[in-house]
Amino acid sequence: MPSSREIKRRIKSVKNVAQITRAMEMVAASKMRRAQRNVLATRPYADRMRDLIADLTARVMGPARKGTLLEVRPTVRRVALIVVTPDRGLAGSLVTNVLRRATRFMLEQRQQGHELELFVYGKKGRDYLVRNGYPLSGEAIRLGDAPGIEQVLGVAINAISGFQAGTYDEIYLLYGEFINTLVQRPAVKRLVPVDVPEAAESAGPRIDFTYEPGQEEVLAALLPRYVETQIYQAVLENVASFYSAQMVAMRNATNNAKDLVREYTLSYNKARQAAITKEVSEISSGAAALGG
Repeated sequence: MPSSREIKRRIKSVKNVAQITRAMEMVAASKMRRAQRNVLATRPYADRMRDLIADLTARVMGPARKGTLLEVRPTVRRVALIVVTPDRGLAGSLVTNVLRRATRFMLEQRQQGHELELFVYGKKGRDYLVRNGYPLSGEAIRLGDAPGIEQVLGVAINAISGFQAGTYDEIYLLYGEFINTLVQRPAVKRLVPVDVPEAAESAGPRIDFTYEPGQEEVLAALLPRYVETQIYQAVLENVASFYSAQMVAMRNATNNAKDLVREYTLSYNKARQAAITKEVSEISSGAAALGG
């Protein structure tokens, strides 16, 4: 059994760790609220663009879609995957779940005979893929807590240009989807070819727009912006997921540290009581010997 001095040292160490994890929990909670506001702030723009895409795709049919991001290739040979991960850890199982899902996706694509190219946002994903020997076609790390659209465009433009040039037949996006404060899960969705969105139902009369220079030209110019917006939204959701997961992980770590302090305090009291009992016993034995 450890000595009372050793147990007292452990109690002090655990209390110091609990102070750190408590501070990290408070910082993560503050940044999580800011990240949630950033996600909500981009939704009106994304919703309006989705409605516009839905209206245009309803007008543009058949051969007019060929050569745009709506074109579905008859044979899929090469696939691009964009993986969005945090730059840091200490966020529970969030990073592990995203990377595990990415590994499973890559195995599925290879089993189907597809060649795969990887793009990555975030240092954790970059380090994992490089460490396991996966070549990267593009990366963006250290995006910060409130990344701007300009930080996301480099990788996004490279991936979209690859599809337009015929290098890729499909592009997929994998990221940590923010459900709520307690739930974040890996999500995979196909970015390109773009799935035709459904227009939001309106209670008022439907407005008929006239597009200049033409419907096909506007749609061809708008589709890349639509895909870039989806990638940017995924990066913002990844930030919100990271701080939510970190807040919960640090809260659990703080609670575990408090439980450990209680256990160590109980052990310390037992060790101290045993030492006092031993000293009393030795004093009693010495007094009895002297009296004899």
